[in-house]
Amino acid sequence: MAADAVSATTSTAFKDLVETLVRRRVSGLPVLSRQGRVVGVVCAADLLMKEELQLDPGARPTRLVHRQALRAKAAGDSAGDVMTTRPVTVRPDTTIAEAARLMDRHHASCLPVVEEDGRLAGTVDRRDLLRVFLRADNDIRAEIIDEVLLRYLDTNPVLVRVDVTDGVVTLSGEVGAKSMLPLIFPAIRAVDGVVDVEGHLTYAVDDTKPGLLNLPSR
Repeated sequence: MAADAVSATTSTAFKDLVETLVRRRVSGLPVLSRQGRVVGVVCAADLLMKEELQLDPGARPTRLVHRQALRAKAAGDSAGDVMTTRPVTVRPDTTIAEAARLMDRHHASCLPVVEEDGRLAGTVDRRDLLRVFLRADNDIRAEIIDEVLLRYLDTNPVLVRVDVTDGVVTLSGEVGAKSMLPLIFPAIRAVDGVVDVEGHLTYAVDDTKPGLLNLPSR
């Protein structure tokens, strides 16, 4: 997240909002109450509504009530008038995947990051989330070996070859048990920076047949 996130108050003037969005090259501004808690978000779409919803004599009657509400918002001259209230927020420990899902589900351009008391800790936008894919291949490989193979699957990493090129992980070799096979690919895809996972693995012991003698695969 951007810990030094710029924000607005409900009384911030319309023109100041525009200037801040353009000058700071941000996609949205959290709007704070006097107590420093997030009460809304202003993004470019909220501000463009003033230009978009000029008097339109051809407005359809069935959408008149909706248009009147939008026109009232477009007529606003401060952040409190034009902001989106009850914004989607995340906590500092929210995963990148969950933040991305929330952005997509709610069509949000930025997410305020808030502490437990509702105070602003920072902001996350789409560019922040994309930075994870710039992670170094060696760092990705090290996490796969330490966190997925050793800690999560408890299998010998010496028997599994892990190659990472531009975020694409290629696996070969052998895991300890057959039951690990359906777990390893999803676990690796969940590692930050992984673009895709491919390859083929065998197993040493078939532990999926209770009561039968488990023999090594050949």
